[in-house]
Amino acid sequence: MQNLRYVGKNLFIEKLSIKNILKKQKTPFYIYSENQIITNFLKFKNTFKKTNPLICFAAKSNSNLNILRVLGKLGAGADVVSGGELLKALKAGIKAKKIVFSGVGKTEEELKIAINKNILLINCETESEAKLVNNLAKKLRKKVSIGFRLNPNVDAKTHKNISTGKAENKFGLSIKSFKIFLKTINSLKNIKLDALSVHIGSQILNDAPFIKTLSVMSNLIKELRLNLNYVDLGGGFGINYTNKERPINLNKYSKLVEYFSKKLNCKIIFEPGRSIIGNTGLLVSKVQFIKKGANKNFIILDAGMNDFMRPALYDAFHQIIPVSKNSAKSKGKIEFVGPICESTCKFGIYKNYQKINENDFIAITNVGAYGSSLSSNYNTRPLIAEILINKNKLRYIRKKQNLLKLISS
Repeated sequence: MQNLRYVGKNLFIEKLSIKNILKKQKTPFYIYSENQIITNFLKFKNTFKKTNPLICFAAKSNSNLNILRVLGKLGAGADVVSGGELLKALKAGIKAKKIVFSGVGKTEEELKIAINKNILLINCETESEAKLVNNLAKKLRKKVSIGFRLNPNVDAKTHKNISTGKAENKFGLSIKSFKIFLKTINSLKNIKLDALSVHIGSQILNDAPFIKTLSVMSNLIKELRLNLNYVDLGGGFGINYTNKERPINLNKYSKLVEYFSKKLNCKIIFEPGRSIIGNTGLLVSKVQFIKKGANKNFIILDAGMNDFMRPALYDAFHQIIPVSKNSAKSKGKIEFVGPICESTCKFGIYKNYQKINENDFIAITNVGAYGSSLSSNYNTRPLIAEILINKNKLRYIRKKQNLLKLISS
């Protein structure tokens, strides 16, 4: 994260000291760098500038209305997976013709919203869904552009819980099934097949799975002689959560995508989420208590797995850094844990960490993607505040949920 640094012993995000923010804001809270969001988006756009794709930000990664507005002003569209995300994207000012609706189990009510709002594409994942869209469109006297999400059976070599492109995964239609369905699609008069879509997984750090998928799509489109307006190549581009990981290099892939687009005469859609928002955010938390264990000391934070689910859900590693540095060292191993009554409410084990005391503050890094969007009220805990920083300016983009209102519902 370029906009995160220490000035002396104190942690800064852009031009603001976390320590000073803590004088007015109680922990835990999320905080994001707006300029890092902008930098990430423009870097992605520049990588594929010769192709000039429609970049539909994956709203599921972070659906905060203000963040969607920032991206919308940069020209981003939205990839949504629910009626709620669709309406949020529109409220954020993203144009309907820049929205694609993905997801394996869309409801009739959600599809009606999409049809009535005249969005760019509904990416269908089953034959039944395509037939339902056709029937709804007929009743609403509309003709609807659809894409079909295919399962290319490509192993992205990522965590099993975020793999989506293998035959064993629930997402997309197999190529064999799609070929069979294609024979009958002309009988569905109120839909038009405008696109093919594919998404093979998330947090992918190697371009090989993307290149393989591109080849599968190219061969299929040629074989079936499809004349498409769009090919949606999905997202899944990874970031470096650890110092050992390297962010994916997309230069080779971008050249292949450019060739693919020109040869097939189609517009490309991408659906990046993590690569745009992942490294922009911190979760700031307070050390409530320190408890001695048999083999390590437990650093008990006020942030829990309800606030940040990724470590519990994916065994995900997120570096934890102090808000204020010191030169002393903790003795032995320490484990950062949260207050939720689950053994999985934990955030990482460290050796040789700096000396930690009760009432100190730490920051969990790279939480911009799937941090706040996966948070919940588990254990009847309020959703926490979110703050957006631009240089030396701070604004609240979500206030902490009121506990009394929470318990009254």
